[in-house]
Formats: sequence, structure tokens, C-alpha cells
Amino acid sequence: MSKQILVVDDEVGIRELLAEILFDEGYQVQLAENAEQARRFRHEHEPDLVLLDIWMPDVDGVTLLKEWGEQELLTMPVVMMSGHGTIETAVEATRIGAVDFLEKPISMQKLLGTVARAIKEGAARPQLPAVDAVQNLIVEIDGATIHFTLPLDLPLREAREHFDAIYFDYHLQKEAGNVSRVAEKVGLERTHLYRKLKQLGIKVAKKGPENEA
Repeated sequence: MSKQILVVDDEVGIRELLAEILFDEGYQVQLAENAEQARRFRHEHEPDLVLLDIWMPDVDGVTLLKEWGEQELLTMPVVMMSGHGTIETAVEATRIGAVDFLEKPISMQKLLGTVARAIKEGAARPQLPAVDAVQNLIVEIDGATIHFTLPLDLPLREAREHFDAIYFDYHLQKEAGNVSRVAEKVGLERTHLYRKLKQLGIKVAKKGPENEA
């Protein structure tokens, strides 16, 4: 019996394109244009994989993913999709339970490879730890891939905090402590970035022309 994939995306062109590609590869494909339709489908069925867009007009994909996790409905692998992906968003999604992250525009080869791998591995590991999933995203820092110098035997939350600290410390050093430029580079609002840095115990220089220019 062919595997069933639920595609959740508010853009009709993307839904139809993904459906056509996946159908041609022998998958059963169900479509949802928003979180509410995806909710209804999941309450009645358990697909083998969900391709879930992050940015949707009613409820965003990360919120829906979190909702499924809290309701113990996250029993299938979920691959997030976004045209505006950031490391912060990817880490958040994988922390909750996503197994991978696809950036739009999605090539056919990348789509099919990710789908096949997610379905194969998802049965054994429906909730891939965030540090592993971020490794799969091949996060490059200073030209070298992190193979998470991180202590991987830590609880998930602590491991994520270690990654965040390394990530933001790198960008602060790269931008000579200029928080405004770091916020722009990592895709966070400056006030949120200050709060995040304080939470991680990362000290930054006081505001001044050299830091805020």
C-alpha cells in the first residue's frame, strides 16, 4: 500500500505542484490549505508524513506542530517548509518534533530525497532531537560545520541552549558587538534578541553609537 502524505500550504500553486510530483512517485496525497483543514484531517487519519508550511494566514505551522505534540497527535514525521527560513525557526520546529526543514523554492530532487528519508526514519524516530535535525540542516559557522561540539548527552532543552549560546556568540563577535546588525542577520526583532541574550547569560556592551549604528 502506498504511503499517504498530507501537504499543508496556503499557496494553491505550491500545493498542486507538490501533489503532482508526489503522486507521480506513487504516494497518496491529501491537501490542506490552512491549519484548520489540517487539524480536521489529522483527527480522522494518521498520514505517513506531513509537509507543513510555517507561514500561514490563520495559524502558523510551528503553532500547529506544537498543538499536535501537546495532544499526542505527533505520531508521524513532519517536515517543515518555508521560504523565509531562519536557524531560530528551524531549531524551534525541530525542538517541538519536526524531523527536517525544506527551504522554498524546493527542488524536486531535494523534496523526494527528504520525503523518502523522513518516512523511512520517522517510523523508528518520530521525534528527532533538535540537535540532530539542526545537524541535518548543515549549519555552517565560520566556514566549518558544527558536529555539535555540543554535549549530546544533555537533556534536549539544555542542548538547545548550548547551541543558541554558540550561535549568538558567534554572530556578536562577527559583528563586533553590534546588536542591531546581529538582529538583522539572524532575523529577530532587536528587543527579542536582547531578551534572548539575557536569558542565555550573554553580556553585550551598553548601547552607544558604535553598537547601534
